[in-house]
Amino acid sequence: MKKQLHHLFASAIERLKTDGVLPPDQHVDVRFERTRQPEHGDFATNVALALGKAAGRPPRELARLIVAALPASTDVSKVDIAGPGFINVFVSDEAQFQVVNAVRTAGVQYGRNDLGAGKSVLVEFVSANPTGPLHVGHGRGAAFGDALSRVLRASGYRVEKEYYVNDAGRQMDILAASVWLRYLELCGEDVCFPDNAYQGDYIFDFAATLHRRVGDRYRHAAEDVFADTEGLDLEIRLDALIDGAKRLLGKDAYEEILDIGRSALLEDIRSDLSQFNVEYDAWFSERALAQGNHIESAIKELESTGNLFERDDALWFRSTAYGDEKDRVVVRENGTPTYFASDIAYHLDKYRRGFDVLINIWGADHHGYLTRVRAALQALGQDAERLAVLLVQFAVLYRGGEKISMSTRSGEFVTLRQLRHEVGTDAARFFYVQRKSDQHMDFDLDLAKSQSAENPVYYVQYAHARICSVFRQAAERDIDVADLNGAELSLLSENHELALLNSISRFPDVVESATLNYAPHQVAYYLRELANDLHTYYNAHNFLGADTALRRARLALIDATRQVLVNGLELLGVDAPQSM
Repeated sequence: MKKQLHHLFASAIERLKTDGVLPPDQHVDVRFERTRQPEHGDFATNVALALGKAAGRPPRELARLIVAALPASTDVSKVDIAGPGFINVFVSDEAQFQVVNAVRTAGVQYGRNDLGAGKSVLVEFVSANPTGPLHVGHGRGAAFGDALSRVLRASGYRVEKEYYVNDAGRQMDILAASVWLRYLELCGEDVCFPDNAYQGDYIFDFAATLHRRVGDRYRHAAEDVFADTEGLDLEIRLDALIDGAKRLLGKDAYEEILDIGRSALLEDIRSDLSQFNVEYDAWFSERALAQGNHIESAIKELESTGNLFERDDALWFRSTAYGDEKDRVVVRENGTPTYFASDIAYHLDKYRRGFDVLINIWGADHHGYLTRVRAALQALGQDAERLAVLLVQFAVLYRGGEKISMSTRSGEFVTLRQLRHEVGTDAARFFYVQRKSDQHMDFDLDLAKSQSAENPVYYVQYAHARICSVFRQAAERDIDVADLNGAELSLLSENHELALLNSISRFPDVVESATLNYAPHQVAYYLRELANDLHTYYNAHNFLGADTALRRARLALIDATRQVLVNGLELLGVDAPQSM
């Protein structure tokens, strides 16, 4: 409907330009918002207030001129002027009814738009270190990133989803050391396993794989492994153990141990995400950055801008010159690049791949990291505004009203796989995206498994299943449901029917808003409202017992509703079951 209104108002404004009311070169951006109250019409625009100064007239007077210049249209029944110059538009009943056939004709395309036509977006999300299984915190980022990608594609963007594999750096070294120490235990060594190493059972599995593969070949005496580590701070002691492992094992053996853990965990991550309905277009390895000299090249390029300096034997980026709170190290005193240096190289590579928009989806604990990344991009002459960073808060799990405590390093956490098995992929995805990503989220496992109106995903899916059951009953009674496009939709006069008509007509607006605001939670919220309208209608009226003409009109309406439910759930990566 907004397209039709845009056309009508554009015609009126062009007429006012011709009449000299508005400057001929005046840019006009007419925006329509759905009204909150029926007495204010269906849509409202503030275009008269926005153009009052250019016209040299009071906005309310300009509003009257705009309304008078509007072409006649069967889509509009009335236009009112309110307040200082708002224009309220009342859509005709005939136009309201048209949405039913529009939905049923468009099918899976209904709700899609061309906001992003010709534009490309790279969405990078999850990107967890392959140092352990994905947990429920990663699940929220996965559901949000995938749903956002689906919404962007529905708005015409060419979207590429990417997983940045953090397979280099200290966390990977901790993984390798953890596997080796467990391996030494299997060899019979008396190992004092560090509390701050990785504790999960999967570490034992990798150690057993290594032992089956090499026997005792990589065994070293515990006293040699732990030499000179007594009394050290926990983190310093762990670093000493990593250095010792590299020295005692040699490069090839150390890399073999690291690769056992990395490869197995990365395959697990791929599998978990795939079963969570998340498929990536690209997997980008941090190790590949280092091996391809991309990090070294990025540092040299940054150095050529005059923004690097030496201090305390380290190489620093002068990020304070670009709004950061302090300068940042890019090369440590031992000559190794920092994680920040890897990120600079990765983002520079992203920019050079030519995407119009880059979206990073990070955990909320990375909120302070954005400034330094933007600073580096600015120093390198890149348009930092092309990069959008969206933060995802951690999800807190509750079972039986009790909070479930989690710690990744200690191995005490609920994996994404366990969550899927307990509540199902559909419930997990819907729960994750029903709130704005940067808002705190409590995930009630008992609610997610319940079959009640309080469970939002069950409530929405049940609305779809109910509609399907009506059509199954129609088939069982040999009721003809063919050619519902010819139904007399003007017979739909009940309040429940008009509310449902209004709801399904709003879906394209919801998709557009979710795209512009990077907010797939708006789709989830909308689906709950649509499901409520359907359930209310279903409980109040008999679809199959009405006379033939009214029955056909009602069946056409709920069939259109069914299609909108399918399209909305698809945007969230959630199934629409035909029976429940």
